[in-house]
Amino acid sequence: MSLSAASIGYVPIVWNNADLFDLAPETAAATVLDEIARLGYAGTQFGRGFPEGDELRSTLAQRNLRFAELYSALPAGPDGLADEAREVAHRDLGRLVAAGGEVLVVALDGGGERDGWSGRVADGAPQWKATSFGGLAELLGELVAEAPDGVKIAFHPHTATWVEAPDEVEALVARLPGTGAGLCLDVGHYLVGGGEPARAIRHYGTLVTHVHLKDVDASVLARLRSREIDGFGIAVRERIFTELGNGALDLHGVLTTLHAIDFDGWLMLEQDSSWLAPGEAAAVGGRVLRYALRELER
Repeated sequence: MSLSAASIGYVPIVWNNADLFDLAPETAAATVLDEIARLGYAGTQFGRGFPEGDELRSTLAQRNLRFAELYSALPAGPDGLADEAREVAHRDLGRLVAAGGEVLVVALDGGGERDGWSGRVADGAPQWKATSFGGLAELLGELVAEAPDGVKIAFHPHTATWVEAPDEVEALVARLPGTGAGLCLDVGHYLVGGGEPARAIRHYGTLVTHVHLKDVDASVLARLRSREIDGFGIAVRERIFTELGNGALDLHGVLTTLHAIDFDGWLMLEQDSSWLAPGEAAAVGGRVLRYALRELER
C-alpha cells in the first residue's frame, strides 16, 4: 500500500488555540474551514467555535471536508483518571458520532503536577502506578464497545500529562491488545517526551492507527529540558512546535516506517502556535509533507 494514498488532514489549533486563547486572534469557524479546504486538506479535527451535530456535518460537506477526529482530553491526577473522566469520554464519543466523525482521539488533560516536568520525565517526575494505566485501558475498551462500526478509538500520549515518556506509553500500549483501541502517535509530543518516533512506529506496528505530524524546534526543546523554560505552556508560547521540516523531527524516517507497516489511517498535520500567520503555517506544512511523500515514492 502506498502511503501517498493516506488521508491528510489539518488540526485547526494554529488558528484558535483551545488552551491559550491569546496566541492568535479568534478566527470564525467558517474562515478556518475555508482555509483548510483551500489548502487541499481532506479533513479536520473539531475546533474551537465549530458547530456540532448535523450543522457541523453540513458545514463540512459544503467544503468537501471529512470530520477526521474529535480530541477528548480526560481529567486525571496522580492516582489515575478523575471520577468524571468516563462521562467526558462517552459524551465526546457521542459528539463525534452525531456529526459523522471518524476517530475519537483520547488524551489526558495537561498541566497540573506534570507541566513543569514536560520534556524531562526521566529526571524524576511523579508517575502513575500500574493500576492507573489499567483503568485508562479499561475505559478505552468501553469506548470501542460503544462506538459504531467505522469509528476508531485512539489514545494520544501528550507531554505535560501522565502519559508522555516512552516507558509510560509502553505501560499503556501493553494493555491495549484486546481492547480494540489503537495508538494516536503524535510524533512531536513523543519527541518532546524523549522518544524516537520512527522507532516507536516500528515497535508498535499496526497498533499505530492515527498519526499527528508535528515538528519540534530543537533550541526551544533544549531550553525546556534545561528548565530555562518553566513548563509546557510557556514552551508553546515560545513556539516549541514549528513548521513541518523546520525542526528536529526525522520526517523521512517517520514516513518510511509508516509505509513499512502499511499505515492507512489519517496523517493530521498540527502546530499549536507559529510565528507565521496561521494559514501560512498550514500551507508550509502541507507543501513539505506532500513533497516528502512524493520523494518516498521514488
